[in-house]
Amino acid sequence: MDLNQHSKLLVQQVRENWELLGYETRNKYQFLDEAQNPIGYAAEQQKGFLGFMMRQFLGHWRTFDLHFFDQGRNEYMIAKHPFCFLFQRLEVQDINGQKIGSLQQRFSLITKKFDVLDAHGNVIMEMRSPIWKPWTYPFYSRGQEVACVLKKFSGLFSEIFTDRDNFAIDLKSQALTIDEKKIILATSVFIDLVYFEKKAN
Repeated sequence: MDLNQHSKLLVQQVRENWELLGYETRNKYQFLDEAQNPIGYAAEQQKGFLGFMMRQFLGHWRTFDLHFFDQGRNEYMIAKHPFCFLFQRLEVQDINGQKIGSLQQRFSLITKKFDVLDAHGNVIMEMRSPIWKPWTYPFYSRGQEVACVLKKFSGLFSEIFTDRDNFAIDLKSQALTIDEKKIILATSVFIDLVYFEKKAN
């Protein structure tokens, strides 16, 4: 998926029927362009009984891997979430295991505060979400907003009975590199798993 061709994306969680019965299933997402054409996918890969039990009882504290695919089902990126009880972390790499960057939570009392790091561990952006804007996740570079992830209302039925969530990604700055865009894309899914997955509450 060539992120340089898109400045605005919709991230749509794929609803699973088992969620209607209160079970947390493997999370799957599709990415749409501005015309709502599918351009890619992401899927949580933890399978089997152990993965099922971890989703039911550990919520976002569990370890998980998210695999990202283009429209042709070709895998191009993996996001790994290690076990973190206090400060959440997401590590993004290509399919050859080369590090692209990471997202690291920092201590904050009134905001959701994360640093975006490059492959060498340097801070290249910050994500700050004020407590009074729980559905808005802007990214800043040198004090300027360069991108934003916004949770969108998914419909009353979806919000009440399932974990289905929709997010809009606005890549505002033309100066963003392809690696930075990939980290932001992975972050949009990470936000759903950490803050909006019902079993994580």
